[in-house]
Amino acid sequence: MTTPFIAKALASTALLISLGTTQAAVIFKDAQLQALQEGGKYAELEQLAQARLKTNAADAEASAALTLALTFADAADPKRLEAGARQAKLCTDQHPMVAVCHLATAQNLSMQMLGMGMARAMRSVGSLKDVWIRTLELEPSSVTARVQLARLLLTVPGIMGGSVSKARELEAAVRSSQPDTARIIRVFIAAEAKNWGEMESELLAIKAGKDAALQDEVREATMLLALNFLKDGKDLAKARGLYEGLQREQPNKAGGFYGMGRVHAAQGQTDEAIRSLERARTLSGAEDYPIDHRLGDAYLAKGDKAQAKAAYERFLVNKRANPANAEDARKSLAKLG
Repeated sequence: MTTPFIAKALASTALLISLGTTQAAVIFKDAQLQALQEGGKYAELEQLAQARLKTNAADAEASAALTLALTFADAADPKRLEAGARQAKLCTDQHPMVAVCHLATAQNLSMQMLGMGMARAMRSVGSLKDVWIRTLELEPSSVTARVQLARLLLTVPGIMGGSVSKARELEAAVRSSQPDTARIIRVFIAAEAKNWGEMESELLAIKAGKDAALQDEVREATMLLALNFLKDGKDLAKARGLYEGLQREQPNKAGGFYGMGRVHAAQGQTDEAIRSLERARTLSGAEDYPIDHRLGDAYLAKGDKAQAKAAYERFLVNKRANPANAEDARKSLAKLG
């Protein structure tokens, strides 16, 4: 039986990368590196980073970019993650005062923790917290470091350093200088308290603009809030409105289209669900969601057993698949024979 303490700790590890496996934005000063990072083009990012390091081994941004590429190009491959960890250490050893190296280290450690057993992941929470703190010390304006640290403090037990009051301090420190960063932290504070009305009000007031880091946090918060409305058909109209907002504001990201597919499925609109989910499969961040599981369900509801089987099989080879989704997909596939 899972104790409340263990359940809380497990919840924290699930939130290490934005409630699952989402990659928080890393802001590079170099526009080319940043564009590849934002687009999730990690193979290209790896090639570019390697080329730049051959030219200049002291290029800190290229070193951090290589860490991210090794980490995310195939996050299900432990050897790639280990290579990313080695590169992260090299980056911080060579450039201890460069924030992006520490930020990339936090990203790699977060991904490693998702694949660890419970005990190891819990032991690593302190290390992750320390890396986010160091990143923020070096770059106080970092949206990613401040918000990710706040989210970690909100979700880990007090005995492991968690604290709502500490998260509030992070929010208060930038309330005047970075009002939208402060607001997104308040969004997650409201979410932790399950104060959905306050969460919605704060979230809808944020103007992320072209800030990639803030866009990522807004997307994660929106997906969390919409899921609350989606559950058990609580308020499909509100869920739909939130997903439509994501589609408008972030048309190249999978989240809004995945969510809309779930709304259509809940409303019995099978063809629309399939179209939305198939679109989501082609967009950046698709790997963060159980799209093929939901597609399998949609094709099955339509009576297309061949397509359903293919979707379930694709999903089950994904080593990063959520265990609950994987179990459901496995059961559905078994029934198809």
